Order: sequence, then structure tokens, then C-alpha cells
Amino acid sequence: MKETLIELLKLSTENEVVEFKEAKNQYNKDNLGQYFSALSNEANLKGQPFAWIVFGVHNNKSVVGTMINDSQLNDYKNEIAQHTSPRLSFEETERIELDGKNVILCKIPAAPQGQPVSWKGHYYGRDGESLGALHDNERDRIKIQNTALDWSAQIIAEATITDLSKEAIDFARQQFIEKNKKIEAEIQSWDDASFLNKAKVTIKSKITRAAILLLGKPESDHFINPAQAKITWILKDKDNIEKDYEHFGCPFILTINQVQQKIRNLKYRYIKDGTLFPDEVEQFDPYIFESV
Repeated sequence: MKETLIELLKLSTENEVVEFKEAKNQYNKDNLGQYFSALSNEANLKGQPFAWIVFGVHNNKSVVGTMINDSQLNDYKNEIAQHTSPRLSFEETERIELDGKNVILCKIPAAPQGQPVSWKGHYYGRDGESLGALHDNERDRIKIQNTALDWSAQIIAEATITDLSKEAIDFARQQFIEKNKKIEAEIQSWDDASFLNKAKVTIKSKITRAAILLLGKPESDHFINPAQAKITWILKDKDNIEKDYEHFGCPFILTINQVQQKIRNLKYRYIKDGTLFPDEVEQFDPYIFESV
């Protein structure tokens, strides 16, 4: 991070993805949120994975130092997470000593594909060093990204097969065999990596977002941030008051059955014409759950 800071200070001026702020003691949260939105959007448009805000540096790049403490930084992170959509915050903050002065380097993730980042409902962008509203054509450029992109098929470079649940892989293999009985012996002979490739869950043994959702260990869901891998079951009474709830995460190929077991399929009794003996049926046909 110190090397990154030194490289940023070599720039001739601020640009669409780099902002220097004196912030000697504090920085206005609303202004910070606007810059976060703008820099995140511009990073996406420029094909950069990150943008940067640097506290303790004047916009002429002279190092003045900052007294912002960790408590303030946490407050800024929380404020940004509460008011950005989709919900984002600094990916990393690093306190660096430079020329005997304290500088804080804040790493801002690029806006997700197809999702421009707003702050309190407004989209911000940059024209060179200037902060302003995100132009309509730029907003549209970000939004149409999803039309040409299969989100679930995107590869997660940092993930490996060790981030997947062995139990989930074995269950998926058994389901695959059920659909391909004629080659059961062959399927059983494949190692896990070969099976996942042939089932098209991975691509050339590289982990996809779909692999994390379906087969990932519970702690592997961070790979798909800022998306959330979560199904929530909520029980409400007749007055719509919440009585109970439970969250379910990865691997969905296993937890989806746990969700189904939470759904109460009560018996419904009715009397046909011409008889006094009631018939009993379930409120929902099990096929409905499979369709969903």
C-alpha cells in the first residue's frame, strides 16, 4: 500500500479515480459519500478494479498529515455502507507514515457490473477533478453491462476447489448420476475437478460464482461480494407480526432442502358434495416447491 501511495503521488494531478483530501482532523461524511459514489462509478467506466481517496494530502500533493483515528474511520465505513446502493464500503484502509506524517489510503471498489453506485439516492461522477452528477450516458453504459454478461458464469480468480464443500460436491455428483444413469460408472471414476468441469459448474477448473453459490463452504460467500448469498425464512402470524426467522447460506444445493422443510404445508379438509366424509389434502402441491 505504501508503494501504491508513492505511485499516486507521482501523478501530475488528481483524476477520475484518485482524490486527495487534507482532512487534518475529520472529513464531512456527506461529501465523502458523494466522492465514494463518483470514484466507484468512474473506476467501473475506466475498467479499473479500484479507486482511491487519500487523507492527509493536499490536492497539490503536498503531504500535510491527518489526525483521523480508527474510530472515525469505522464511523465513515458504516455511514457509507448505510447510504450507498448497492451497499458498499471501503475495501481496505491503510495508515501509512510518509515524511514523518500520518497518511490514510482508502481503497474504493469499482461499481459492480450493471450497477452504478448511488449515495443517498443520487448517482455521482467526475469530470476530470470535478465532482458532479453522473452523466446519463455514463449511467446507461454501466447499466447495460449486465445484458452482455452472465453474472453466475464469471470466474473468481482467488477461489479454488478447496473453497467448495466436499459434502455438496458429493451430493451434486449423485444428482448428476440420477440424470445420467447410463454413464454412472464413468461419472464415479472422475475426480472432483473433472466432475465439476463436465457438469459445467466450473470452467477449465476455475471457480465460478455459480460454483460458490451452489457448492461453496459457508465462509466462502465473501467471494461474491457485494452480492449476498442468503435465503431468509420468516414466520408471521395472521396479523403479519414476525414470530420466527432463520437465514440460510451456501452451499445452496444442500441448504435449499432445509428451507423447504421450514415451509409448513398444512392439511386442508373439505367435504365433497354428496358425502359427509371429509377429504384431506395438503395446502400446497410439492411440485410447486420444485417449480420455484
